Amino acid sequence: MTEELKSEALGRSPFFYAGLMFGAYGVIAALAMTDATNNTTTLILMIAPLGLVIPLMRSANRRIDAGGPACMAKGVAQRRYTKRIMAFTSLYLIAMAGLTFALNEEGSAEALKIAFATLPGLAVIGIFWSIGRLIIEEQDEFIRMLVIRQSLIATAIALSAASIWGFLESADIVLHLDAYWVAIVWFAGLAVGAVMNRIQYGAWGAV
Repeated sequence: MTEELKSEALGRSPFFYAGLMFGAYGVIAALAMTDATNNTTTLILMIAPLGLVIPLMRSANRRIDAGGPACMAKGVAQRRYTKRIMAFTSLYLIAMAGLTFALNEEGSAEALKIAFATLPGLAVIGIFWSIGRLIIEEQDEFIRMLVIRQSLIATAIALSAASIWGFLESADIVLHLDAYWVAIVWFAGLAVGAVMNRIQYGAWGAV
């Protein structure tokens, strides 16, 4: 009974929100690949799933604070990481909203479009930087190893998928996808890396 009450207090698992987010992106990708949506509509649709990052991070933090066999105590480095991720995710959402407005507004200046088209990429770079800073600042060698392992698995998945898709595309077998989907696959790869960490080491990691 105690475990049930504890589970209710913690709320939904972060993997519930992660599953919803990646499932939504899978549907969006399918719509884009079948030309059911144009580029502008695809950009608009991509904004909504990112809102799930906030409850996902809160759920993860609740579990880290509560402790358990798969969680370690949240240190200073992880708190900084969480704040950075929230900040860059917010920047991404704002930039995507601005980009959508600039694309839909007739007569928008070219410089404005370039600025709004660059900002989402810079926000994603900020997330990569946040993960790098977590690796540098984290003092626990075990947690640092888990984060590095997650990142390497994500990189292998993203680059492998990009390579295979690129060759299929060059043979006119599949449709063209915009390059930013590589980053989306990389983030999905982090979830795969977390599962592999859990299976092999009994802990998800900090990302």
